[in-house]
Amino acid sequence: MEKYSEERKAEVLRKMLPPMNCSIKELAKQEGISDVTLYAWRRAAKMEGIPVPGVVRTGEDWSAEAKLATVIETANLSEIELSEYCRGKGLYVEQVKEWYQAALDGQERALVSRKAELSRTRSDNKQIKSLERELARKEKALAETAALLVLSKKSRGRSGEATRTTDQFPQIAKSMVLLIEEAVESGARYEEACKVAGIDIRTLQRWRHRPEDGRPEAVHPMPLHSLTDKEKEEILEVVNQPEYKSLPPSQIVPRLADKGVYLASESSFYRVMSEAGQNNHRGRAQKSRKVPLPTTHTATGPNQVWNWDITYLPSRTKGLYYYLYMFEDVYSRNAVAYEVHDEESGEHAARLVQRAVMSQGCWGGSLVLHSDNGSPMKSSTLLAKLHNLGITPSRSRPRVSNDNPYAESLFRTLKYCPQWPSKGFESLDEARGWVRHFVSWYNEEHCHSKIRFVTPGQRHRGEDQEILAKRHALYQTAKEKTPRRWTGQTRNWAPIGEVQLNPDRKNQKAA
Repeated sequence: MEKYSEERKAEVLRKMLPPMNCSIKELAKQEGISDVTLYAWRRAAKMEGIPVPGVVRTGEDWSAEAKLATVIETANLSEIELSEYCRGKGLYVEQVKEWYQAALDGQERALVSRKAELSRTRSDNKQIKSLERELARKEKALAETAALLVLSKKSRGRSGEATRTTDQFPQIAKSMVLLIEEAVESGARYEEACKVAGIDIRTLQRWRHRPEDGRPEAVHPMPLHSLTDKEKEEILEVVNQPEYKSLPPSQIVPRLADKGVYLASESSFYRVMSEAGQNNHRGRAQKSRKVPLPTTHTATGPNQVWNWDITYLPSRTKGLYYYLYMFEDVYSRNAVAYEVHDEESGEHAARLVQRAVMSQGCWGGSLVLHSDNGSPMKSSTLLAKLHNLGITPSRSRPRVSNDNPYAESLFRTLKYCPQWPSKGFESLDEARGWVRHFVSWYNEEHCHSKIRFVTPGQRHRGEDQEILAKRHALYQTAKEKTPRRWTGQTRNWAPIGEVQLNPDRKNQKAA
């Protein structure tokens, strides 16, 4: 029996298919193959789903693969071509169209099935994750319960023991911290562990860094850097000396530093005085408060920005006042010119500013003179004089009382010093003499708090650099002698740089 190759079978079967549609008899004559063999090949092809021509009564006995292959072959045929194809295959056109629709319906059902399967998969995954979270939560709760139970057994009675004892408090606190940390590592939360241990979570945080007894009634060791009783007595003795009896520690400490004496820091002075009940508010002045200020001119040296104002000096006659004209340098706080008159006048101010410019030698410079909006400040006589002297006038904003702070600060120092005559001045000459004495004290003796406690005269002449350098060297020597009393740098004795007439609104206050 002759054996044919698979390639020969495929070639003969292709001739049975469109468009050739050769019959068995024709192929037997052309190929020289018996019709029995060809029928066998056709049956085998039909079983594999290949649509081959044959004599069949209907297409219902066709396999699903054959029907799908027929749909694919006829997808691009026209109506006439489809009719010819169906006649050649022994099919009806309606059957092929029915198979085509069945294929489409199958695709739709498959798409719906896939969507439903995807939805079920998502729902199952969500439920699985929810169950996993619930399981993890229960496992965590179980682990926490076990850890807290162990902590409760190990720490039983220790919190009460820590309350009763003081000498062994650090060891007990450290052991409690270790027990709580062990419980947390086993699955407990810090808050729950602290509740079981009988302490607050902030107590645990404090014991981690400092396991000392923080109770008020506990006995604490004296710090090594604290002042001794003898040093405290020496501080109280110094502040009550006649030379310093009316001065605050902010004035006393720099004066002692200028004499080469260092007892303690300024804050230590205040603390010792408070412990002794001697740090009380004195005088008629109210306590200082923070005042936000607007922005204006900046001075980097003397005779760049001046300010001036007029204040009342009371006489002993009710309703009668004398008027103090005062010009001040903003950079150094030095009173550069002053005069007392019995009236307010722009002519008096013009003559005084000319005298001040001549005495300071700043004729023709870029000087700015700031004042408020009083009548003498806006007089044509004064403005003409400022123009002739090359001075730029500057005034406060209308209806704003804090735009001239340096003048107000100077007048406050003047009227609240201990030497102020509360009953008033007897005469104009007495007022002028008292002001002359005050200006001399203010410029050459008063240590100003906003210029590192040097006098305005020293800063105006540029002597503050050397003075502050000596103070810094003294503090460095004191730090090297007793380093335990210094937790950081020494006091800042660096000279003040530029000065703004009215600083920006950043919680700054008038000097």
